[in-house]
Amino acid sequence: MYDIRAIMQAYPECTYCDEIEGAFDKDGNKLTLDQTKVDAERTAIDKENYKHQRYHEYPDLGTQLDYIYHNGIDKWKTDIVDPVKKKYPKPE
Repeated sequence: MYDIRAIMQAYPECTYCDEIEGAFDKDGNKLTLDQTKVDAERTAIDKENYKHQRYHEYPDLGTQLDYIYHNGIDKWKTDIVDPVKKKYPKPE
C-alpha cells in the first residue's frame, strides 16, 4: 500500500499518485520510489502530527480570549493549554 502523503512530500516532482497505478511526474512518467526515502518522510510527518492534534483540540480564539479576560492568563494556561499539551506532547 502506498503512503501517498509521504510520497508526495518525498518526491516534489510527483504530481499524481494513487494506490493502484503508482506515482507519476507532470509528464506522466512513472517514478521509481525508494521506500527508505518514503519511510523517512513518513517519520518527519508523524513528528509534526502533534501540532495538528493540538490545533483541533484548543477552543476557538474568541473562547480562549474570553477565558483569559474572565480568569487570567495563568488560569488559562493551566486549564486550557497545559492539558492539551499533556494529551499531545511534542515528540522527542
